[in-house]
Amino acid sequence: KTIYFAFDTSRLSSAAKSTLEQNAMWLKGASSVDIQIEGHCDERGGQQYNLALGERRAKAVKSYLEALGVATNRVSVISYGKERPSTFGHDEQAWSKNRRANFIVTAK
Repeated sequence: KTIYFAFDTSRLSSAAKSTLEQNAMWLKGASSVDIQIEGHCDERGGQQYNLALGERRAKAVKSYLEALGVATNRVSVISYGKERPSTFGHDEQAWSKNRRANFIVTAK
């Protein structure tokens, strides 16, 4: 499940941690699956700033999964900054859906 972030932060909310606990349980049960965590931002801010923020978000998610027992070598991270929005629009409703970390299965 996708993890969402507040504006201009990589801090995990309690809702995000709860979702990650479910994701970790699934990953531990599917031990042959490797994943990539994609960090994303909304359209506000510069390109370089958002690439760095997206990376911090992806790394925060990876660190939490590792703390929950998911093996480090099964998880990679990448940041797309604001380059791959999931929702188009110029308001908080759209922005809140774009501040996220997605999971992509890279190996089975």
